[in-house]
Amino acid sequence: MKDRLEQLKAKQLTQDDDTDEVEIAIDNTAFMDEFFSEIEETRLNIDKISEHVEEAKKLYSIILSAPIPEPKTKDDLEQLTTEIKKRANNVRNKLKSMEKHIEEDEVRSSADLRIRKSQHSVLSRKFVEVMTKYNEAQVDFRERSKGRIQRQLEITGKKTTDEELEEMLESGNPAIFTSGIIDSQISKQALSEIEGRHKDIVRLESSIKELHDMFMDIAMLVENQKLISLQPGVATLVFR
Repeated sequence: MKDRLEQLKAKQLTQDDDTDEVEIAIDNTAFMDEFFSEIEETRLNIDKISEHVEEAKKLYSIILSAPIPEPKTKDDLEQLTTEIKKRANNVRNKLKSMEKHIEEDEVRSSADLRIRKSQHSVLSRKFVEVMTKYNEAQVDFRERSKGRIQRQLEITGKKTTDEELEEMLESGNPAIFTSGIIDSQISKQALSEIEGRHKDIVRLESSIKELHDMFMDIAMLVENQKLISLQPGVATLVFR
C-alpha cells in the first residue's frame, strides 16, 4: 500500500509546474500523507464494493434460474447486501468528510488543495458509478422476479397487468396472488415459487429503503460535481 501512496503523490505533484505551490505541498507532508492514506483506503473499499456487486449479480441470476432457490443462496445474498451497505456507508462518510475539509480550505489556493479536489472527484465518480450499477442490478432483479410471478399466474389462467401486479406486491400479502384460483389449478411448486418471489421482492425493497439516505447523498455528489446521472428507473425504485 505504501508504494501505491507514493505513486499517487508523485503523479499529482509532477502535474503541477508551480514550484512555490509544490513547496507548500511538501511542507504539508504529514497532512498529505494522512490524506493519501484515506484516499487509498476509500479506493480499496470501492473496489471491494464493486466485487461484491458482481457477486450479487451472479446470485440474482442463480435465484432467478431456479424455481425454488437453495436457502444458502439467499443467505449468501443477504450477507452480501449487508456487506455492501456497510462498506458503502463507510465510503459515503469518508467522501463527505473530505468534501467538508476541502470546502473549509477553499479560501486557500495551493497545490495540495488542487490535489485533494482532484482525488476526491475521481473517487466520487467511481463510487457513483459502482453504486448506480448496484441499483440497476437490483431494479433488474425486481423486474425479472415480477415477471416470474406473472408467468406462474398465467399458467393457472390468472392474467394480470403490470399495474395489478404492482398493487399485489405493495399489499405485502402473498395470498392475494392466488386468491380465486382453486387448488387443482395450481401446483404446490408453483405456489411456493410465487410466494418465494414475492418475499424476494419485499426483501429487496426493504434493502433499497435502508440505503435511501445514502443514495440521496450520491445524488448530491452527482449534482455538485456534474457526474453521471442516476437512471430514472433507479430513482423510481428508490422512492417507491
